[in-house]
Amino acid sequence: MVALFSDDFVKSLKKHAALKNSVRKKVDMILANPIAIGEPLKANFRGYYSAPVKKHFIIIYLYCLICRRKGDDQIVRCHDCSNCGDETVKFVELGPHDQVYEKR
Repeated sequence: MVALFSDDFVKSLKKHAALKNSVRKKVDMILANPIAIGEPLKANFRGYYSAPVKKHFIIIYLYCLICRRKGDDQIVRCHDCSNCGDETVKFVELGPHDQVYEKR
């Protein structure tokens, strides 16, 4: 499994450095089984998954294989989609629940 981290994700991780170990463990869990760990999102977030790190603190990510199979790649339209293999997980956002959903 290949992991890609957005600039926003990396910035948020630096901002919330106290949660670094918890985030690392959750990222490892997601990479081991992206579908079982995350919850598929709907409506404006179709194609994305969310996974809690702590209460009210989440990770938003894409799993390229499922995104393509469901046809969500036509909705999400990642700029680097054609460069990513199916076994790629893109970590998009990290932060408090309400703030993460405001950004998208």
